[in-house]
Amino acid sequence: MKKVGFTTTIPVEIILSAGKIPVDLNNIFITSKSPHKKISFAEEYGLPRNCCNWIKGMLAVVMDNAVDEVIAVTEGDCSNTHALMEILHSEGVPVYTFAYPYGEKDKYNFIKEQMEHLAKSIGGNLKESIEIAKRLKPLREKLIYLDRLTIDGYVSGFENHLWLVSSTDFNSDPQRFEQELESFLGEAVQREKKEHKIKLGVIGVPPIFTDLYQFLEGKGVSVVFNEIQRQFSMPFMHDDYIQNFIDYTYPYDIYHRLKDIKKEIHSRGLDGIIHYVQSFCYRQIQDVIIKKEIDIPVITIEGNEPEGLDARTKIRLESFIEMLEAKKCMRA
Repeated sequence: MKKVGFTTTIPVEIILSAGKIPVDLNNIFITSKSPHKKISFAEEYGLPRNCCNWIKGMLAVVMDNAVDEVIAVTEGDCSNTHALMEILHSEGVPVYTFAYPYGEKDKYNFIKEQMEHLAKSIGGNLKESIEIAKRLKPLREKLIYLDRLTIDGYVSGFENHLWLVSSTDFNSDPQRFEQELESFLGEAVQREKKEHKIKLGVIGVPPIFTDLYQFLEGKGVSVVFNEIQRQFSMPFMHDDYIQNFIDYTYPYDIYHRLKDIKKEIHSRGLDGIIHYVQSFCYRQIQDVIIKKEIDIPVITIEGNEPEGLDARTKIRLESFIEMLEAKKCMRA
């Protein structure tokens, strides 16, 4: 079976309908034995140092022959994907495209046309994709349950992050993924419930830092909301397959995301927000709007390398946590 890599979340059921194996290039890069070697390879290949390391990592993964074909999201994600797509094409890698609509377009028909085009390109079928989505519904419901257990204190913020971010491709094997998830959930509900002293949300692209969640939990705070990771899991559960990709916030403008973020801040009772931004990413600019629109404390941290938190970021996070604890004591 051919492996189809993709640059960000796409209708994974279309790949499955083609009888091919889905592979999220980001996940293969960040979970590899040496992500730094992949970054070095891409820089030696010719990519500039002031380019997002996720792009470098994805290039290296494809050049390692980890996949046979690639789906590039050309609208609704990083603009650097266009150049990556061109490089891969020059190397003889079959590259297909998928786009999300921007602005006030007819989102429904736009996405439907994109799905039909993608299915035709890779040898899949949209009708079969919809049937596969129905069969995967119980799996996605388990991911919603996992998210609920995070709020309730049975699943850690890191575990939440790991399972939800892996749901983009179900670790290339939906059946095995569901079995492992079911086993994990069975173990999680047997744990002693953790009481949340301070509840945090992490918004923005999934952090490249290797120890962010462990550091936060070591300070006695809980991450009970992972914005984009939750979006990757497609928690909307509409019977209409296409509508799920309209409600999916990641590829759209910041105001589309903010509606979801504000709702979750209220429903989860968050005390503060960590806004993670990736170096050299256009989404950093959106931080200005986020801080204007969100009415609880927000700290912005920036990362670039797949390594542990630097000393400066640790100090800033410690100060942020102390401020939240002081605020909570004043309200008590």
